[in-house]
Amino acid sequence: MAMLSGCQTAITVLRQIEPIIVLAQLGCTLFDTALQMVAKDRCANATYPDLSREASQQKAMTDFFMTYHLIMRLAPILPALLLARLGDRGWRRAPIVVPLIGYVLSRLMLLLVAVFRLPLEVMFGAAVVYGLSGGFCAYWPAVMTLASLASTAADRSKAMMKVELLYGLAGLVGSLVSGHLFLLYSSSLGNGTILLSVSTVLYLFCLIHSIGLLQVKQISNDEPDENCHLLSHPSGEDPVEAPAGRDMVNVALLFVAAILYVSAEVGAVEILAVFVLKAPLSWNATQVGYGNAVGCAIFLTSFLGVMVFRRCVSDVTLILIGLVSFATGIFFMSFVTTTLTFYLARSLTLFAIIPMPTIRCLLSKQVPASSCGTILTTLQMSLKFAGLGYVPAFTKIYQGTLDWFPGFIFMLSSIITVLAMIPISIVGCRSPLRRQSERIQQD
Repeated sequence: MAMLSGCQTAITVLRQIEPIIVLAQLGCTLFDTALQMVAKDRCANATYPDLSREASQQKAMTDFFMTYHLIMRLAPILPALLLARLGDRGWRRAPIVVPLIGYVLSRLMLLLVAVFRLPLEVMFGAAVVYGLSGGFCAYWPAVMTLASLASTAADRSKAMMKVELLYGLAGLVGSLVSGHLFLLYSSSLGNGTILLSVSTVLYLFCLIHSIGLLQVKQISNDEPDENCHLLSHPSGEDPVEAPAGRDMVNVALLFVAAILYVSAEVGAVEILAVFVLKAPLSWNATQVGYGNAVGCAIFLTSFLGVMVFRRCVSDVTLILIGLVSFATGIFFMSFVTTTLTFYLARSLTLFAIIPMPTIRCLLSKQVPASSCGTILTTLQMSLKFAGLGYVPAFTKIYQGTLDWFPGFIFMLSSIITVLAMIPISIVGCRSPLRRQSERIQQD
């Protein structure tokens, strides 16, 4: 009887979205380490007039990653919109299954680049395949939508942070082993092939799971909307129901804050991946894996922060805590010259993951459940459009300041993060006025 109950529990867990989150993130972290090291190897002999060998390598790598990331941001826009619409019309698996097909193919292409010594530019084609399948722009909002639909309005921020926690823990484990797996090789294939093979197989398992096992909750378009409040309140306060109409001012402010923060955070972290490969750090594959693991550990500390702070502060305050944490840590990253100081600066960003899932939580409370996927995908697409601007901007600024102050880009990122606090603070200031107006209307 106990065995039967255990089997039923295992089957229930396997039919949830969590196994896909874990396996996909494991595959992603393995792929990220492999791509960094393959790019470093292929750009080692790059030469540019008036630039040293190391500066030439940094320029070649940043130019490659700039083009690669721009394609990955531009190509998914229309497919992600179409997949989001399909998801909101009842095809909840589509925004997960189709991107996973793109993940499998793009990882397979890097494996072919490593095995057959193909030009690094082949990865631009992999980015196109990834993008046309919807990519992360379709996949992650779909994951968040399923997590949102499976929770109540009161527990939604907790449910979304649980997703981020699983994402981070899987990334932590994958990053810790990725550098060691990269060094495993056969005499005929070389470094990275075992790592990329494991990454591809993990994504293949995710694809099979999403097609055959994943269970999704169907929401009817005429289902009554949940009565939920815009901002969570400290325990002991009665929540205020959201009005029937959307507060488009708050929605716009949340979009602006998200765009500013992601521009600062993602732009800086993408440069950081190249920054650690140059002197004075000059990391190898194992150190790269450990560095990525520290970034993934922030998901865990952010989750714990939400669990502790959400009992006594509002969602707006939670977001501000995360923004201050990242702004402080990335500012000190400007002056990093050793591996120890890198880890110290990274430890200051321990709550840096809190802002985005909390912003998504606030947005999801503004729309009916049947439109949740669309609003989250619209946010994700807005972030992709922003990337068309901040990716080349951060890259060119880093290349221009490489000789006199390589850490300038991180200081700039800190300033942009501080600017993101302004729209969030306005949302927090508007909330008491809105609750007062609702009480007057109810009276």
